[in-house]
Amino acid sequence: MTVTVLPTGISPAGVLAVARGGASVSLAPATIGAMATSRSIVDGIEAAGRPVYGVSTGFGALANTFVAPERRAELQHALIRSHAAGVGAPMPREVVRAMMLLRVRSLALGRSGVRPLVAQALVDLLNHEVTPWVPEHGSLGASGDLAPLAHCALVLLGEGWVLGPDGDRLPAADALRRAGLAPVELAAKEGLALINGTDGMLAMLLLAIHDAGHLFTMADVTAALAIEAMLGSERPFLPELHTIRPHPGQGVSAANIHRLLQDSAVMDSHRDDLAHAVQDAYSMRCAPQVAGAARDTLEFVRTVADRELVSVVDNPVVLPDGRVESTGNFHGAPLGFAADYLAIAAAEVGAIAERRVDRLLDVTRSRDLPAFLSADAGVNSGLMIAQYTAAGIVAENRRLAAPASVDSLPTSGMQEDHVSMGWAATRKLRTVLDNLTSLLAVELLAAVRGLQLRAPLTPSPAGRAAITALGGAVGDPGPDVFLAPLMEAARCVLAAPDLRTAIEREIGLLG
Repeated sequence: MTVTVLPTGISPAGVLAVARGGASVSLAPATIGAMATSRSIVDGIEAAGRPVYGVSTGFGALANTFVAPERRAELQHALIRSHAAGVGAPMPREVVRAMMLLRVRSLALGRSGVRPLVAQALVDLLNHEVTPWVPEHGSLGASGDLAPLAHCALVLLGEGWVLGPDGDRLPAADALRRAGLAPVELAAKEGLALINGTDGMLAMLLLAIHDAGHLFTMADVTAALAIEAMLGSERPFLPELHTIRPHPGQGVSAANIHRLLQDSAVMDSHRDDLAHAVQDAYSMRCAPQVAGAARDTLEFVRTVADRELVSVVDNPVVLPDGRVESTGNFHGAPLGFAADYLAIAAAEVGAIAERRVDRLLDVTRSRDLPAFLSADAGVNSGLMIAQYTAAGIVAENRRLAAPASVDSLPTSGMQEDHVSMGWAATRKLRTVLDNLTSLLAVELLAAVRGLQLRAPLTPSPAGRAAITALGGAVGDPGPDVFLAPLMEAARCVLAAPDLRTAIEREIGLLG
């Protein structure tokens, strides 16, 4: 598969295909022309000797320092070397690949004044699977993701480090040589154009949007399974109860859960039981309100990312009329705010799931399920400590839900006196979503065990699919076993698309 970068940019699906699917990249011919046109404007400025930021001056607090023509290429190389100042563990390969592709997208819009060969050099790295080693710390999210992008750009120069096949750190020069690629000699403006953008935080946000979409649907699945196992009611999910509060996401989640609870002998077993609880607990009854609000949050975040995908975030920018103007478009506030908002929503989806797990395990609230879902509680502890793990993760997610985007530290001699912290916001969002995967996996495991303990009653099609998906790893209720492998198996099932696909084959597509 090849993803083509067009003059209008690239789609989220294209980013995912390159980042995770290993798709190759090409530049549409029209992008070559757009870049060549903007480069001719920069060349004209060079010839005229006009003072323009980043072309004939220094950077940041050194913006008023004039740089002689014969040193301007040196200026661009020095910029990359000095700004490649990150520390810490390497960012995941998928993030770096997405970040490079998004920088290609930005350059290809023809507002950065770079030669087409610079964008092509980044494409060559992607197509030869040369992935720069980008440390996790270094970006403040304004002026864009300077340090992470500088680590990428440094590889173009034949310097710095790349990620080896096993995640080890290798010299970039050796990697280029093995790939048959030559280092690039930068011209005026090109170093700045390679690093001044929101590509790192946008890369992480796009990956997070995709992951959150899957997890929020699976949250409806695990909630329905837990409600079924606890002999909960399906009535709070009737559509007429959600049209009177018309939040779109709430309606979708309620419809999902209601449909997931149909055709279940477990549900049928208590429909006419007058002693049954009149109202279920909030963690059961309000599942669509929480997961639905998260869905609506995700739609807002998706809108922000879509706008950024068609944005020019360089500084300065080359306008078609020949002007080169300084901008603040590199500031990551829109992405930082969106990431923080989505982290809050995802943390709450996990928090309410953990409350359902606790109810499933509590003999006083689980409606006749054995304590901790152990058929022989006392000698055996069942899933007791799985809930401890979930509680610890919920606590971590609450800490991570504190917004990064309200924090700002001035840099560059007070020239850059307000920064977005968008890189930090999107990094921690990915951690929150990874934690949410684990939380929903614990709920999936507990719900499956609860449904198994309702035998001989036959569960819903979703319950049967979940039992089948986990059956080989989880087995039947019995004496305690080494629990960590079961939890890992549940996490793999939860994260993969197969369980959702199996459920949808039986009941139709979920929202």
